[in-house]
Amino acid sequence: MHCSAAWPPGTDALRQSLSNAIEVNVKRFYKVVDVFTSRPLLGNPVAVVLDAEGLSTDEMQGIAGWTNLSETTFVLPPTTAMADYRLRIFTPRSELSFAGHPTLGSAYALLEAGRATPRRDGRLIQECSVGLVDLMVEEHGGERRLSFYLPPAKVSPLQAEDIADLEQILQRNVDTKTTPAIVNVGANWVIAQMPDAASVLDLQPDFARLADFERRLGVTGLTVFGAREHGDAAIEVRTFAPSCGVEEDPVCGSGNGSVAVFHWERGLLPPGGGDYVAAQGRRVGRDGRVRIRVDENGQVRVGGSCVTCVEGSLML
Repeated sequence: MHCSAAWPPGTDALRQSLSNAIEVNVKRFYKVVDVFTSRPLLGNPVAVVLDAEGLSTDEMQGIAGWTNLSETTFVLPPTTAMADYRLRIFTPRSELSFAGHPTLGSAYALLEAGRATPRRDGRLIQECSVGLVDLMVEEHGGERRLSFYLPPAKVSPLQAEDIADLEQILQRNVDTKTTPAIVNVGANWVIAQMPDAASVLDLQPDFARLADFERRLGVTGLTVFGAREHGDAAIEVRTFAPSCGVEEDPVCGSGNGSVAVFHWERGLLPPGGGDYVAAQGRRVGRDGRVRIRVDENGQVRVGGSCVTCVEGSLML
């Protein structure tokens, strides 16, 4: 996914398109859902437009630029009977074929609004550009938790010269015992292990150079992780995507899923798989928790709690 290839926001064509939409003055119901937390304002918010029919791609991109969240989603009727709904996902600058926290937050918004109902086996099926994504809906102590099965991943090792460039951008050495890799799950992440959680939290990347690095490699961004010694989480994670207009994503589902793929591919999990919790968001004032499960075949399931923080209507 090469985010920088999207058209620049604020063009004359976009202004005219949005102006025409505003003249129609259609109310479109939307929610802002905080994902990977059960406590408002501590997770990663996604804006979910539940009435997206009739919006053009330019209008969707314009709305996503206006919300200025890491992702804004648009719910549409499915094009296949196998899916419960279709989702388009936008960063402030471009469209993504898949993303994790928007997938969970959008499903939560649809369930809460009564616009989707789990199947008998507790599943919802989302259609998006990457294909069909299975979600599971479960109740834990009166709290609704959602999880999704990560789309099939393609893993490519990062070349030595790119690792050297990355270390210059981070001004830190990465752990080369587990060679950094590019993990493509629809979103396309560079994954690198740091020596420990403190190293992750201390990072101050050069965002201009990182954006150029992302464009050169054709990736969405960078996700780094390091082991935690204490607390309720096994690892600390941070995600950066400046080429997409998001310097730091507070809590990233596809990034954490890609880290889980990396764990499996690099032999950091037992042969039969395993479960763990990842912490993310402390450097941006959040405190998200991502629940990861990897089965004996390496299939990754990513989940967490959600809570709605905003409900309203867009006058478009």
